[in-house]
Amino acid sequence: MKKTVVTIGEILWDVFPEGKKAGGSSMNVALHLHKQGLNTKFISAIGDDKNGTELIEFLAENNFPIDLIQVNNLPTSTVEVELDEQHQANYKIKEPVAWDSIELSKNLISTVQAADTFVYCSLTCRNEKSKNTVLSLLQYAKLKIFDVNLREPFYTIETLKLLLSKADILKVNEHELLYLKSDLKLSGNTDEQLLKQLSNLYQIEIICLTVGEKGAYVLHHDKLYHHKGYQVKVADTVGAGDSFLATFVSSYLNGYPMDTILDRACKVGAFVASQIGANPVYGDEVFN
Repeated sequence: MKKTVVTIGEILWDVFPEGKKAGGSSMNVALHLHKQGLNTKFISAIGDDKNGTELIEFLAENNFPIDLIQVNNLPTSTVEVELDEQHQANYKIKEPVAWDSIELSKNLISTVQAADTFVYCSLTCRNEKSKNTVLSLLQYAKLKIFDVNLREPFYTIETLKLLLSKADILKVNEHELLYLKSDLKLSGNTDEQLLKQLSNLYQIEIICLTVGEKGAYVLHHDKLYHHKGYQVKVADTVGAGDSFLATFVSSYLNGYPMDTILDRACKVGAFVASQIGANPVYGDEVFN
């Protein structure tokens, strides 16, 4: 039976100098899960405006269900994306926007209750309304997956502690891990030590650590797995981490061994980094 995953969070337009592309970390994760054959549902909100209408059209073109996308009186989110000399993305995220005000409902609760997995991130929790909706839905989730996804200045260590305490699986990048080391006063000197301390502190079953072109690590049952990554010519890094997470989740839910899960996630993350934008078209050939 097909596994069901619910994601919650940002839907937006990434605005590049050459034009805009549909994005948002949470929507990116949802779209990649959908491409990989999972029954995927996405909770978010758009404004009653042209940008919102165009995002709904984009999702419809990708045969993605839109029934959990709310409409409110805040503007649809847009983010200015600047690429540095290494094609690393920097973001200017406007506030407030529609996804800052996601309403809790009985339908959302029943959807999360029925799903196999619930994926959430810290950026969605920058304002109280969406934060409270996320926290309420976490009470009903079977498997809870937390993507740290730090974007300055939209986080506090207090909120991160709360979100970490709910997680069964955690995804973090190398910069986010350093921030957590500092603010949680972790004493480890290596990635492995830090991951084990995080796992013990918050009783997190699995932690994924992405380290850019150097690949990724996974801590599972106190064993550390490493993949050196795939070398590609980087177009931009927008959405690469989201595609890694989505592939990790889909492969995990489909029962692959951990080494294979990590390999598949690194393959898709590298492919997306080699393409422009967060949601390039691909099929099963990307895993070959």
